[in-house]
Amino acid sequence: MLCLHSDTDPAFVERFEADVEEMLLDHAHCEKKAASTALNLIFRYPDERELVETMAEIVEEEIQHFQQVLEIMQARGWSFRRQRPSKYAGRLAKHVRAGDETTEFVDRMLMGALIEARSCERFKLLGDRLADEELAAFYRSLFASEARHYTTYVRLASLKQPADVVKARLAEMATEEAAIVALGEPAPRLHA
Repeated sequence: MLCLHSDTDPAFVERFEADVEEMLLDHAHCEKKAASTALNLIFRYPDERELVETMAEIVEEEIQHFQQVLEIMQARGWSFRRQRPSKYAGRLAKHVRAGDETTEFVDRMLMGALIEARSCERFKLLGDRLADEELAAFYRSLFASEARHYTTYVRLASLKQPADVVKARLAEMATEEAAIVALGEPAPRLHA
């Protein structure tokens, strides 16, 4: 179902478990950024009724996920604070073609799809393999939402270009996304 061109190394779970506080903090920031991105798309494309209605729902859902992560952190005695973000999304954004309104729209939707797909894949891995059953259950609960967001972004891209064109561009961007993931990050991050 997912368009990813690389699989996450199962050792990701060990890295997560080695610094749960930092990973949860990053997860909270990711959910906040996902809500912000969806809201920004509403501002960028106010005339796209289907996008506006869909993004309004995603904003609400991402904020709910943000609040859930905050609650888990607070229950463990950890505070939300600033954190240096992963370079993942910034690197992926460099592959969005600017200049032509249609291709930029499609690429922005597909960037969102890829981020959601990677989250979906990693949440499944965490849900299946974390020793901490509370966190494993939490990540299993998010899996369906991330998968739905992935398909939503791909569907929105298809508003502007035929499905076969969107599929081909998604494959191109997925190749770039896999290369970005292979670069890794020095700090523990969900998309490292």
